[in-house]
Amino acid sequence: MPARILNGAPIRDQIYTELKQEIAELASMGIRPGLAAVLVGNDPASTIYVHSKIAACEQLGLGNIHLTPPASTTTADLLTIVRELNARDDVDGILVQLPLPQQIEAKKILEAVDPAKDVDGFHPMNIGRLIEGRPSMVACTPLGVMEILRRSGIPVEGADAVVVGRSNIVGKPMALLLMHANATVTVCHSKTRDLRHFTRAADVVIAAIGRPAMITRDDIRPGATVIDVGVTRMTDSRLAETIFANSPERLEKFRKTGTAVVGDVHPDVAEIAGAITPVPGGVGPLTIAMLMSNTVKAARLRRGLRAPETAASRA
Repeated sequence: MPARILNGAPIRDQIYTELKQEIAELASMGIRPGLAAVLVGNDPASTIYVHSKIAACEQLGLGNIHLTPPASTTTADLLTIVRELNARDDVDGILVQLPLPQQIEAKKILEAVDPAKDVDGFHPMNIGRLIEGRPSMVACTPLGVMEILRRSGIPVEGADAVVVGRSNIVGKPMALLLMHANATVTVCHSKTRDLRHFTRAADVVIAAIGRPAMITRDDIRPGATVIDVGVTRMTDSRLAETIFANSPERLEKFRKTGTAVVGDVHPDVAEIAGAITPVPGGVGPLTIAMLMSNTVKAARLRRGLRAPETAASRA
């Protein structure tokens, strides 16, 4: 029986409905949450990502500032921009789009962002709070994964969960969130011996290692839930022929366009998994939704206001 497809768009729309109510409540108090997005240079992929985030702000009625310093910007220049945004009362969230140009020290920039405005959840202070299980700004993609699991009725408490990938942006915070939700968590990575031994025993597998179609049907226990965080734009025709061997429609589309977006999970896994997120269209919409949620949350926390009891505000 084919897997249940966990599409991200309907869940994003649920969250947006809740956020609009919360934003309206803040507006009645004269508060308009605001997000500042800083895009250094003109990397095409980063430009698309930032524009989609700004569009989400406009859809929800959030204030937004879009700064585009040139690719030649130095660490000192960008630190000045971040400090100015830290001081602005109309800015509740600061997003510095990664990756940054090579000459910029990314760690210095991320650490310079006011932790109260760190809606990406990358600041060491917020990571420390996450470890302790205290309210904080948490990385948006792992938060989005938790929303997919919760709103799709996927049991997490007591489940055996495997996170494949140990990045600071996804893998590590993902493992912490699952632990706080009372899952038993194993973190695997590129040096793990016999990865299949761990993934085959898992109730929930989160794939976030950045290798296209790395997780195959032989790696997954029948009936398991599989969340695919990976996003790779594939242009290799031989690789496409292999990955889409049993997906004729996707292969035909690749042949026409010469490109396709694929995840870390092989499409054939959908034949045996109990539930699975698609790529594209699974986790991606939730990453932006949780950035919006974090911005609204930051606006409340900065003013000492309690959040209403919605799933988005509890994230």
